[in-house]
Parts: sequence; structure tokens; C-alpha cells
Amino acid sequence: MPIKIQNDLPVKEILDKENLFVFDENRAIHQDIRPLQICILNLMPKKEDTELHLLRMLSNTPLQLDITFMRMSSHKALHTSSNHLRKFYYAFDDIKERKFDGLIITGAPVEKLEYEEVDYWDELSRVMEWSLTNVQSTFHICWAAQAGLYYHYGLEKKLLPEKLFGVYSHKVSHRKDPLVRGFDDYFLMPHSRYTEVPAAAIRACKDIKILAESKEAGVLLCTARNGRQVFVFGHGEYDRYTLRDEYVRDAKKGLDTALPVNYFPNDDPEEKPLLQWRSHSSELYANWINYCVYQETPYDINEIHG
Repeated sequence: MPIKIQNDLPVKEILDKENLFVFDENRAIHQDIRPLQICILNLMPKKEDTELHLLRMLSNTPLQLDITFMRMSSHKALHTSSNHLRKFYYAFDDIKERKFDGLIITGAPVEKLEYEEVDYWDELSRVMEWSLTNVQSTFHICWAAQAGLYYHYGLEKKLLPEKLFGVYSHKVSHRKDPLVRGFDDYFLMPHSRYTEVPAAAIRACKDIKILAESKEAGVLLCTARNGRQVFVFGHGEYDRYTLRDEYVRDAKKGLDTALPVNYFPNDDPEEKPLLQWRSHSSELYANWINYCVYQETPYDINEIHG
């Protein structure tokens, strides 16, 4: 698919080398179509890594996407240059009058904090409330999925006995739901988190439908509001080495993190990790763009409403 990004976004060179179809603003102005407006609220510390991961996932559709990156003004980023943020990211107040066909809210390494203790919680709450009227469909990832269920439905998270870390098998439910169209009965997806929203609590909420879950990892995918809210507790966007890098990072911090499950061949961290989730992850993002966004959004984006 053609992804429209800013002229000199640094990850564009990497995407070009991977033969993914991206083009810049100069080329876009010569095309007479209505691209889908997709906003990415990037809460991850290493924002350029997450940009690359998500743009890879969004490349698996023939539709043209116009990408806007958003940041939280109430949080000071320590692992991304202020120049990069000023150049490529918008504050919420800068775009809150706009409408978007789709919004992606990433995870964040703040799981052990209570939601109200997160320094940007008030601002994020404003974004989630705004999304109900200004966005056709919102895709919440990992901690953002937990935060979204808490904000919109009052579902609490709980701390796990140890870090859920690795690549887990999940069973598809409701096979006729468009989000899991084309999926096998079972598929693999990475997880990396310390908390969960218990499956029983999600199942008890009549407004939410569970589409995939795991005996070991719990709920992976659920939806609400007829696809206008999607919650994904895993990390389909991760590349081959992301879990390895997290394992090494935790080890350097002196954390007692076990090897990621079902990831290194023979559980040997010196071996090349297996990439086992890319096809289903790409299918999930493509299904979201097609069925939850493109098929539902009005041609006049200003007609999006709650």
C-alpha cells in the first residue's frame, strides 16, 4: 500500500530498503484521491523504533494512508530527540479540531503504575474521549488496551506474578468477525507485559466481544462499539529482535526476567530468534484498516461523529 509520511522522516529510508511502498508529501499532492487519515499516538520511549514497526504493519493494504504522529505534551520524552518530536509530531491541542479515520494508541512502559499516577493520564483521557466523536475506529495496543478498557468501561488491570514475556499461541473465536478474517484456528503473537485485564472481567462486559485468547497469555484481541474500538494486548508490530532487545535490556538492569517463551531456538539467546507472527499480524492490521476504517468511514471525513 502507499503510506504517505513527511518528506524527511528518518525511517523512510529503511522502509524503502525493505521494498515497502511509501511516498512523501511532494508526490501526494499530485494524486486526486481521498486518503485515509490515520493518527498514531506514540507513547513508547524509543519512538523511531515504534514508527518503523507500525508503518511496516500498515503497509499490507492497497489503500492510501496519510499518517500523522501525535505526542503527549504533558510528558517529557527522554529517549527521542526534541528536534525529532518538534519536526514530526503534533501535540493533541494542535490537532484536536481534526477528524481521523483511524487512531492507533501504542503501549507504554508504565504498567506497574496506577493509571492516575501516569504523568500524562489526564491528557490521554482527553484523547480517548475525543476519539469517540472524532475518530472512526481506534486501535489500542498493550498498555493502551488496558487503559482504554479502564477509561471507557471501568475494567481494572491486575499485576501478574511475573512478566508475561514471549510468543504465545491464541485460539480464534467468532471466526466470522471481519477482524480475524483469514486467520488460522490458532496463531502466534508476542506479549511483553507485567499486568493484565482478567478474561473473566472482559467476558462479563456485555459491550465487548473477545476474538482471540490464550490459555497462557489470556485475552489477546477484543472489540467494542461495532469495531470503533479495538483492543490488542500483544505486540504484533514487533520485529524479529524486539523481544531479544528487551531481554538484554532487562538483564542489564539486573531484573530477573526469564527467557522469552517460544522465541529463541533451543532457548539459546545466542541463536537467531524465530519470526513466527508476521503474517497474522499484518492480516490483523489490514483487516482493521479495511473493515473497521475504510468500509465504515464516511467519504466526507467531517461527517465522523459519536
